Amino acid sequence: MIAETICSAVSAAGLGIAVVTAYRRRFLAAARIAAYALVPVGLVMTGVVGWLADTAFSPVAWAGFGVMGAAWALFATTRAVERRRGGTRADRGADRGARREAAAAPTAAAPSLGPATRPAGRPAAGAGGSGAADDFSDIEAILKKHGI
Repeated sequence: MIAETICSAVSAAGLGIAVVTAYRRRFLAAARIAAYALVPVGLVMTGVVGWLADTAFSPVAWAGFGVMGAAWALFATTRAVERRRGGTRADRGADRGARREAAAAPTAAAPSLGPATRPAGRPAAGAGGSGAADDFSDIEAILKKHGI
């Protein structure tokens, strides 16, 4: 009963402010204020205020909110752990299987390079051709260092 009275008073005050705003020829702002002022009365008329009052003083409702909070905390924790580990168990199993296949057939991952073709007008990069071999040896050393 007291909640309904308070909501009605807030709505009446808001509508009064809307009338004063409209008197000052700020009709858009007055319409917006009136819309906000009508919300508390609408909540009282639909019964939301009564439901909230009953819920606020119900220990069973608060226990239900506690259970929902615990479920949300468990869900958030499991998602965080899953992200740290790198996906679900099925994803990790598929990754492990792919790594085993790659280890069994390392040549399958190597790129197949065909014979190099150069345009007729361009000379080779190095005079002796040893510059390109040095570049590839550096790359091979880096790859071996990282176990690739």
